[in-house]
Amino acid sequence: MYSSSSCTLSESDQEHLLEKLDVFKVNGRDKRGRKVVLIIGKHFPARMVSFEVVKRYLEEKIYPKLGEKPFSLVYVNSGVQKSENFPGITVLRSIYDAIPTNVKDNLEAVYFLHPGLQARLFLATFGRLFFNGGLYSKLKYVSRLEFLWDHVRRTEVEIPEFVYDHDEELEYRPMVDYGLESDYARVCTAPSVDPIPMYSMRCIA
Repeated sequence: MYSSSSCTLSESDQEHLLEKLDVFKVNGRDKRGRKVVLIIGKHFPARMVSFEVVKRYLEEKIYPKLGEKPFSLVYVNSGVQKSENFPGITVLRSIYDAIPTNVKDNLEAVYFLHPGLQARLFLATFGRLFFNGGLYSKLKYVSRLEFLWDHVRRTEVEIPEFVYDHDEELEYRPMVDYGLESDYARVCTAPSVDPIPMYSMRCIA
């Protein structure tokens, strides 16, 4: 992620890109009736937007929709690539530090879908160092969509189709979860996320 002065896109274009890709959205509720903030990691254009724009986007588009009530967060890690979607440790810490105190206090659960080995190692190593113990203790790893539905209302939360595809692939290639089998071929053949993403409301029996 760049500083605002080094981004090639104007700030308005960066905001439009975040909106178009549906990176962040308040979408549905969990089983406790709390609003859900959905973050699609694969859609985050880390090399094209600045920290300042992300911070302002959250302040203007996301936080006001939460009100002063408890909420939960679902982070979808399916298909995330460090070179494209990861903003860097320093930026992640800056984004977290910029979250208003009342919003932090109202965040009661973080569901991390399809974490993978690298993400688990990163959080195990840096989680408590870069994020306070309160947030880290709210983190729950969710390896499959069927387990996510134990916590959130599946008829209300819109999950992109590629996440279902990734979930089905993991059923046949479970070693990808643990870094013991390469996911390279699937990543290289995956479609671009430039178009506005299509979502699926299908249910899992």
